[in-house]
Amino acid sequence: MGKISQTVRDWMLPGALVLGISSYLIYHFTPALKPIGPACHAIASFGQRLGIAFLLFFQFVKVSPHDLRPVRWHWAALAFQVLGFGACAAGVALAGSSLVRIPFECAMLCLICPTASAAGVITDRLGGNIATTVTYLVMTNLAATLLIPLVIPLVCPSAEMGFWAYVGHIAMRVFPLLLLPSIAAWIIRYTTKKLQRTLMRWAPNAFYIWGVSLTLAMILATRALVLSGLGAWAIVLVVAVSMLACFLQFFVGRHLRKDDPVTPGQALGQKNTGLMIWLGYSYLTPITSVAGGLYAIWQNLFNSWELYKKEHQD
Repeated sequence: MGKISQTVRDWMLPGALVLGISSYLIYHFTPALKPIGPACHAIASFGQRLGIAFLLFFQFVKVSPHDLRPVRWHWAALAFQVLGFGACAAGVALAGSSLVRIPFECAMLCLICPTASAAGVITDRLGGNIATTVTYLVMTNLAATLLIPLVIPLVCPSAEMGFWAYVGHIAMRVFPLLLLPSIAAWIIRYTTKKLQRTLMRWAPNAFYIWGVSLTLAMILATRALVLSGLGAWAIVLVVAVSMLACFLQFFVGRHLRKDDPVTPGQALGQKNTGLMIWLGYSYLTPITSVAGGLYAIWQNLFNSWELYKKEHQD
């Protein structure tokens, strides 16, 4: 039984990637399934957000509110994200409507996108510090909510809403999913200790929730890619930029702290790609939403390799 469980853990993330991509492609190329497309898309979208809520809940169950305080590497990582985002936004503004604009927009989204909700789950399994990961998750969500509205009029001159309207629109997308699980977890923490201890013992199984959530995320990401209508050169640019951005952020994160490279590496490298897809589709050139789907592939291939290495070293 232990060998089966080990095999499932080793192959769950790459299996979820393949299952999510192939599920959408089977639907797309099977005309008889077209009528159920809208319902399936709605279910996948809701299911992914529900999975993220559960992942956050089990992370907050293990973390006290008093543990959520910034440390030195948080500010270094945030500075890297903000400065990179600003440089790419300037590139978008200077590029105008040329093809060069696409890689700058993709890089801009990949850099400012907040930490993924599952980052704490993977960090915990790799032996990192879940509390500092969750702290950085909150910090990056705040930063993205305030910074993205500043550049939308710059990169999208036809933008109709004002700064605070954009802040409110993005905040309503981000914070209910962040606040509700934390409030529920901390109510349990301070009112029913026995239930909290039971949930903490079960928390490692949240890794399997991540597998289901990842499958649904890949269905949505594949849909974005297939419906984007990208040409060959645009695909090459988006693939290259998303891969480079993923590698760069994991690399920089892992070098921010020598005694614990896992925690800042996961906090900086793992991204909320569902939000990235939505931001690209809603506010920027829709093509850039594809970068979110591709980034999900690269970050989970890297995580699969790290988990495999960790499990077999142990």
